[in-house]
Amino acid sequence: MRLHLIAIGGSAMHNMAIALSLKGNIVTGSDDAIYEPSRTRLLKHEILPAQMGWFPENITPDIDAVILGMHARADNPELLRAQELGLKVYSYPEYIYEQSKDKTRIVVGGSHGKTTITSMILHVLKACKKDFDYLVGAQLEGFDTMVKISEAPLIVIEGDEYLASPIDRRPKFHLYRAHIGIISGIAWDHINVFPTFDNYIEQFKIFLKTIETNGTIIYNIEDSIVKEVVETSTLSLTKIPYKVEDNFTDNGVTYLRVNEETIPLEIFGSHNLQNLEAAHFACKAVGIDDFDFYHAMSSFKGAAKRLELLGKNKATAVYKDFAHSPSKLRATLNAVKEQYPDRELVAVMELHTFSSLNKDFLNEYKGCMDKADTAVVFINRRTFEQKNLEPYTENQVKEAFDNDKLIFFNNSEILVEFLSYINYKSKNLLLMSSGDFGGVDLNILANKALTM
Repeated sequence: MRLHLIAIGGSAMHNMAIALSLKGNIVTGSDDAIYEPSRTRLLKHEILPAQMGWFPENITPDIDAVILGMHARADNPELLRAQELGLKVYSYPEYIYEQSKDKTRIVVGGSHGKTTITSMILHVLKACKKDFDYLVGAQLEGFDTMVKISEAPLIVIEGDEYLASPIDRRPKFHLYRAHIGIISGIAWDHINVFPTFDNYIEQFKIFLKTIETNGTIIYNIEDSIVKEVVETSTLSLTKIPYKVEDNFTDNGVTYLRVNEETIPLEIFGSHNLQNLEAAHFACKAVGIDDFDFYHAMSSFKGAAKRLELLGKNKATAVYKDFAHSPSKLRATLNAVKEQYPDRELVAVMELHTFSSLNKDFLNEYKGCMDKADTAVVFINRRTFEQKNLEPYTENQVKEAFDNDKLIFFNNSEILVEFLSYINYKSKNLLLMSSGDFGGVDLNILANKALTM
């Protein structure tokens, strides 16, 4: 088939382009800017656009389908040309569904843990030599792309609740029509799309309705909202609850007790142990037995940027995490404190997302940093300028977090200077953001902390 991707440089889009090209399709694309690693990867597969920009002449009648990325706008010249010619235009989740109509579909939904659960399932399926396709929101060790589309009978999909495309305002996870669905947790996010918590919860109720008849929903029974949404549903679904199973921590390592066995893990924290059980039941539903699952999981190191270890010595560990929403902050801080109860925690988070920069949402962070011994909040002042928003003051941030001891920075150089003068003996450093801390090299920062 001849396929054209508008906004090909995006994280999911460029991976989809590569996957479709590897499947033997003729793939072209366009974008107004393409950054690393997308640029190098597209160039390697000979599908990097010759020039940046939108060119209606790229859209010709012989194109079988146009796939529209979220980065494009509704008035994109190439999109308008495709519509004028009557070409079929898909969002990328729509096209994933088109490519997986005849497959068993596992769809991982939830406000947090989606990437980790999806990664766990992929890790186990690969270890057990299962044939499968996938769509996941992070680059995983041992996987060349974030998307694979082949003739495999099974596909595992990370079901993001954000919008499908500029012209399709449905959440992505509504489009995949799961056979096996997962809900890991429900905590209000994406305030720019879902203006109230009730509206946000409604998206998960709709997700249940999209699951194929007599399908399965695997849900976190330790999340009271998830429990209510699933258990009050009258849909014809098999309902499988999960929770943290018996475990203990010894000398910084978490162990599971399973069927009289003790299994060491590379991951830790209650939220990760919940995620593990979600993956367990999903794998069980496609034929993986308990023994094979847990032994495969003992070598799982975690998804990229999800409590990723940057380095450690006998007295200190440095982690980075994608945490940015209130629920993710709490879960991540709790995990590190539980794993290292005798160490102080220096926790730094960057307010970066649209929701976190919205004054109406900021109070949702109340108490989120209380578990940190040294709590730091950073906002890149340029972010406010770029998004044309009024900057927060230090007092506004402290009041919202309800933490008088919280330390606030809006200059990355001063932040680095502050963190570089801390003595990290018997302390851990946790760096949390969906951004980049104003361009700070976190590996250099970690090395400084570990050599003090």
